Amino acid sequence: MLRKFRDSVIEKIIFICGILSIVFVVLIFGFLFKEGISFFKEYGIFEFLLGKYWYPTSDPAAYGVLSLIVGSVLVTLGATIIAVPLGIMTALYISEIAPKGIRDVLKSLVELMAAIPSVVIGFVGMVTLVPLVKALFNVPTGLTAFSGSIMLAFMAMPTIVSISEDAIRSVPWQYKEGAYALGATKWQTIRRIVLKAAMPGIIAAVMLGIGRVIGETMAVMMITGNAAHIPSSIFEPVRTLTATIAAEMGETVKGGLHYKALFGIGLVLFSITFIINFIADLFLNKNKKR
Repeated sequence: MLRKFRDSVIEKIIFICGILSIVFVVLIFGFLFKEGISFFKEYGIFEFLLGKYWYPTSDPAAYGVLSLIVGSVLVTLGATIIAVPLGIMTALYISEIAPKGIRDVLKSLVELMAAIPSVVIGFVGMVTLVPLVKALFNVPTGLTAFSGSIMLAFMAMPTIVSISEDAIRSVPWQYKEGAYALGATKWQTIRRIVLKAAMPGIIAAVMLGIGRVIGETMAVMMITGNAAHIPSSIFEPVRTLTATIAAEMGETVKGGLHYKALFGIGLVLFSITFIINFIADLFLNKNKKR
């Protein structure tokens, strides 16, 4: 009787926590929507999304976020291209190839990397990576989208490695035994059996890594140059959506048009994150059906 009561209480607590998480997301979206929609009543939405110039303090003020969206997408794509293959290969090495002693050390190091604050990563990037990029590629400044992509890839990798490694290790041993029994080599088993079976977890890891990259603020503020323009290459300074909100929110007048414009940026960022998560769910469901 006591056990049933305890299980019932735990189920209710879990249910309430799930409902609260949904309520919090809805409230955040509602707050962003309320402030953002008041901005769009005064400033055209297409002018906001397609405008190339972000000059909130000029006269007249320009609130075009296209350059900020391009900067965010460029840095995110660069970080994804670097972090995803390296992260998945590292997870495969830790879970399938590395000896037990090395595996434990590497896993601990990966978890330690995840604990490094973003401001420390940004500072290390300014001191070491930025001068290196400037010297290697002979560019006017090392504060570029490329530098930001490298540092954000470094930040996303622990998430991708840790979750992908857990997904790979959770693949039933019977799958591997069956592959070996049919004459498959170790590499064939990893590529055709293990990776496919762990793919939903790997996709989830990649999406969480990308989510951290998109939402990162401090590191991109310090490394990417904060230039609100549409770059012609990845070796030019850029400015991201998150960096704009962080840099300008403290300087705006509450209730003013600039203040509302920053909430409009938050609404755009929320929408982008929602679209990415929606696409991830589609991929996960597709893999589950297979």
